Amino acid sequence: MSSAGRRQKLFIGGSWVEPDGGRSYEIVDPATEGAVGWAPEASRTQVYAAAAAAREALGPWSRTPAAERAAVLARTAELIRRDLVPYAELARAETGATTGTARAMQVGVGAARFQRYARVEPVEEPIAPQINEAGPFGKAAVMGALAIRQPVGVVTCVTSYNNPWANPAGKIAPALAMGNTVVVKPAPQDPLSVYRMAEALEAAGVPPGVVNVVSGSGPEAGEAAVDSPDVDMVSFTGSTAVGRRIAEVCGRGMKRQLMELGGKGAAIVFDDADLGSAVSGIATTFSFYSGQICTAPTRVIAQRGVYDRLVTQLAAYAGRLPVGDPREPGTVVGPVISAAHRDRIESYVELGRKEGARVVTGGERPPLERGFYVAPTLLADCTPDMRVVREEIFGPVVVVLPFDDEEEAVALANDSDYGLIDYVWSGDVARAFRVARRLRAGGVGVNTVGRNMEAPFGGFKQSGVGRDVGSYALHAYSEVQAIVWPG
Repeated sequence: MSSAGRRQKLFIGGSWVEPDGGRSYEIVDPATEGAVGWAPEASRTQVYAAAAAAREALGPWSRTPAAERAAVLARTAELIRRDLVPYAELARAETGATTGTARAMQVGVGAARFQRYARVEPVEEPIAPQINEAGPFGKAAVMGALAIRQPVGVVTCVTSYNNPWANPAGKIAPALAMGNTVVVKPAPQDPLSVYRMAEALEAAGVPPGVVNVVSGSGPEAGEAAVDSPDVDMVSFTGSTAVGRRIAEVCGRGMKRQLMELGGKGAAIVFDDADLGSAVSGIATTFSFYSGQICTAPTRVIAQRGVYDRLVTQLAAYAGRLPVGDPREPGTVVGPVISAAHRDRIESYVELGRKEGARVVTGGERPPLERGFYVAPTLLADCTPDMRVVREEIFGPVVVVLPFDDEEEAVALANDSDYGLIDYVWSGDVARAFRVARRLRAGGVGVNTVGRNMEAPFGGFKQSGVGRDVGSYALHAYSEVQAIVWPG
């Protein structure tokens, strides 16, 4: 599906367009440090042209019957599944994900999301009639009403590098299902997969201008995709720092925002917890995409009666995980996305040492000739004031703090700028649910790190604004209009 010598074109207004000045930049395989391909550098003018094309296509697409829009999404899902293996190979090369993760969690979930939003759902909700007495607005009457969901308009989708299939699909599919048109700005590290998604959408029959993809290695393309006057909404997944800057621009233009930002997920483990379940759940921070996931349970808060055993078992689990080439079947932990990000993670581990944390396992760079690898690392005996406890590291690093009672556990978990997903492990289900209700997080896993893909997803505090996934995504990409009439 791609080769090291291929120079990708932009997708604007239904055409594949050369970047202005022929500018491209190299996409690097995090495992081999070799070239995957070349991505186009969109100019500000080209990004504005993409938004203008989306604006022009909005009217016809929004008036297209919902069933026809759904059929395009269903065909897209079929085409992605047909080419799952080569698409996954490209995703693996761009991101460093293991083959299994690239196939199941990246491309597989991407296809599933297009299929999910190929389901036509009602957009009209009847409201109970209201009896109005005679007054300055007219005679007495029974007033009927409908709440109708309308498309927001042109949506800019700025996507994350950690999943170039599931994340864009989770934005594009519900936005199109609701009748919006989109400008997609992929993460600079792995945009080639998103261009393959655009090819699948084109082959599925999406009309020109409904989907546009523009990329860039620096901030120019993303800034233009946000500040274009043709854009009505920005859907962003990424860091809180970038999210703040986008929110400022959106605020000036009164543009709708959907923000899925950083996380520092707390995992509360009580003395009566099933330790095997807790360890395997927390250890997904090490094993799933090398901890580059905002929902990871990176901040473990363990009751003192189980603290030592939990630390010992987590260290043993981390030490057994094979680190290496993600193409090899036995590999569990692949590389992180770039040399710069590897260095950032390593600097946090060194900072933790200086702050007084105990490095139980990891902390050293794996002895591999090439690739951006970080060993699964466990930092114990941490305190709430440490930066490694308070800041998002976004790598295979877990920190552990002790607690004495339920009140302290809740206070420690909530003592964070973030609030995306937290976790509670306890054999007392009533207590687990009681604690979950007190956590200031958009989601809470009780004795699991699993997800229900119809449940709302999003964060409290600096972890985001708004909710998506399932029907909630259809709500996120729509405006509610009230129509009222006399009965």
